[in-house]
Amino acid sequence: MKFSIAFSSLLLFGSNINAFSVSNSNKVYARNAVKLQMRASDDARETKVSSLNSASIAEAPTEEDTQIEQQKSYLDDGFVFGLEGSGLERPKGKVAQVVVEGDSLETQPYQVAMVTATFASHAFFALNAISQLNTINDGDALLTTVQAFATIFSSWVLADLGSGILHWSVDNYGNGRTPIMGGIIAAFQGHHTAPWTITERGFCNNVYKLCIPFGIPTVAAISALAGPSHPLISLFFVIFCSMEILSQELHKWSHMTVSQLNPFILGLQKYGLSIGRTPHAMHHLAPFEGNYCIISGICNKALDESGFFRRLEKIVYDINGVESNAWKLDPELKAKTLRGEYSL
Repeated sequence: MKFSIAFSSLLLFGSNINAFSVSNSNKVYARNAVKLQMRASDDARETKVSSLNSASIAEAPTEEDTQIEQQKSYLDDGFVFGLEGSGLERPKGKVAQVVVEGDSLETQPYQVAMVTATFASHAFFALNAISQLNTINDGDALLTTVQAFATIFSSWVLADLGSGILHWSVDNYGNGRTPIMGGIIAAFQGHHTAPWTITERGFCNNVYKLCIPFGIPTVAAISALAGPSHPLISLFFVIFCSMEILSQELHKWSHMTVSQLNPFILGLQKYGLSIGRTPHAMHHLAPFEGNYCIISGICNKALDESGFFRRLEKIVYDINGVESNAWKLDPELKAKTLRGEYSL
């Protein structure tokens, strides 16, 4: 009897111990669960705050981002002068605007030196070519004159074509970072934004950039390759390069008023020897897709009616997928070109 009572007491005590242990375990588990839940809540709250902060940063650009957005320049890839939202819009009225960093309307001594040396060397190469031609003709001055005149005339016509191809290419492709031609590209594209700026440039300030591709090294190399036995080739390219350099000055005249031009220049424009004001004004209508020739403009009609430049743009696009700036300004022009409708 005593044994059974003792055994029963032992069982009861053991049950109480187990109950106490389970109770304590449950409390520990509960406390840990609460801690985990609180930690999870904190993590969730931190994640939410982080997400909100990220969203607010994305939606509210910093002052630095705003400044970067406002400081778009001709050096940026895909930059199109005059395109809405490009960062540089066309001012109204006759407002001079220098768009290329480091550029100035003031003529610098190095510009005068570069232009003077270039035209002096070109004159030397031209006279030397005519002298060689006269020697080949055994001193026949009339024959030499006729041949030289024919060569000069043909070079003048093809220089107008060349000025159009150059103008089209730098208007539509590349930017200020393009090697060698970057300065010329930026100047031509910037001209669409402020076309009257060119009228405030002096002669050397206006043409010196073109002395780089059409200057002394180019003419000297061609004359050396032609040699004394082919003086007409040398003469042709001397005149061609000289006219390409002068194209910017003829171009400047087309932006000047009648009162600003002397009778000689007005006569050149009247008889089609220099690009006129009205024909060139047609080029400055967006998207700047035609009337690219700026020496005499004699080639413009044939080039635009035949769709010459649209065909070139289609070829470029087929090769590398690059769109012309004219396409970017006028999506319908792109659509027409891709449909094979090239003529303006």
